[in-house]
Amino acid sequence: MKKTIIIILSLIIGAILFRYGITVYNNIKSGKALKNRPAPQVVVDTVQERSIIRTYEAPARVVSKYRVDVLARISGYLTKSYFKEGDYVKAGQTLFQIEPTEFSNAAKMAKANVANLKAQLAYAEKQLARAEELVKKDYIAKSQYDQMLSQRDSLRAQVASAEASYNDSQRIMGYTMVKSPVDGRVGIINVTVGNYVTPSSGALTTINSMNPIYVTFPLDSSDYAILANSDGDANSNRKVELYLSNGEKYKFDGVQDFQDNKVDQSTGTITMRATFENPNNALIQGEFLTAKLYANKPSNVPVVPLVAVQENQAGKYVYKLDENDLPQLTYIKTKGQNGDTWIVEDGVKKGDRIVTNGLQKLTPGRPVTIISQEEMKKLEAEEKAAEQNVDKDKK
Repeated sequence: MKKTIIIILSLIIGAILFRYGITVYNNIKSGKALKNRPAPQVVVDTVQERSIIRTYEAPARVVSKYRVDVLARISGYLTKSYFKEGDYVKAGQTLFQIEPTEFSNAAKMAKANVANLKAQLAYAEKQLARAEELVKKDYIAKSQYDQMLSQRDSLRAQVASAEASYNDSQRIMGYTMVKSPVDGRVGIINVTVGNYVTPSSGALTTINSMNPIYVTFPLDSSDYAILANSDGDANSNRKVELYLSNGEKYKFDGVQDFQDNKVDQSTGTITMRATFENPNNALIQGEFLTAKLYANKPSNVPVVPLVAVQENQAGKYVYKLDENDLPQLTYIKTKGQNGDTWIVEDGVKKGDRIVTNGLQKLTPGRPVTIISQEEMKKLEAEEKAAEQNVDKDKK
């Protein structure tokens, strides 16, 4: 039994060693073939800089300039509603009525009190005028005149107090008509007609202003620093475009006229805000869109041709030649396109040499033969002609 096991193990080890030997032989053979293979021909260009207006895209959210909760300022029963949910209303437009009888009666009583006191004051002033003539002739005592003068002055004060009370009752009476403080769109009615409301009942409804309207979006703090340095002023206003969820551009351009005064520690971004015209109420509070922010001044940035850039799971990359003219795979960070080039944020700089043609044939770290674009076109034409001849021969 043991002898059988030893024989089987020997056969397995022998098979493994045989397979390893074949693999080593093939690798040596492939290495020699690769070494003897002529260096691939490639076209090399130098990374250039281009003066462009930087742009930054970010997810954006529509925010009303004013969001107002409509509250009851007095207590009473809601008797009427003058709008429908979702209506567009104007500032000063009546939205609700709170039962006015109690407050109307209070105003009438205050008005009557004013009239009564004014009548008493008029009588007192006439009496005082007569007393003034009589005291001059010593027909009445000076103390009697002083008493009438004091009474007149007291009535004047009472009239002023009554008028203030009447004006206050009129003010409170006005609160029975609950009006919109701003132009905007009315939301859901939270308290319906027939309910008793107080100042602590909460919002009867909410109004969001619609025109103009705000759009907020985050900007990476590093991008903000680049933008501020490019424009020379961190607080300058900038153009903003808006793209709807279907990819269509919003017809009005906005102005970025505010940025927050701090960096969000959790995201590393600064909140920016732009103001847009919204005459047709196309933008709605809370809507998510895409904002595109434009710098005010152009800046020089490195660019690489689109044809020179390839991409894998790790990102975009180019083949950059090192000091020995050997191509090295170099990942780059791009910031959008400009014509037939990629704008490069990181990875290569002006003056770096990159491969722009012949990418399919090269191997990173292996020598290449640098030729001109014209020579590459001629070579490609010859290869195409050769392929066509082979196809003819097959036919």
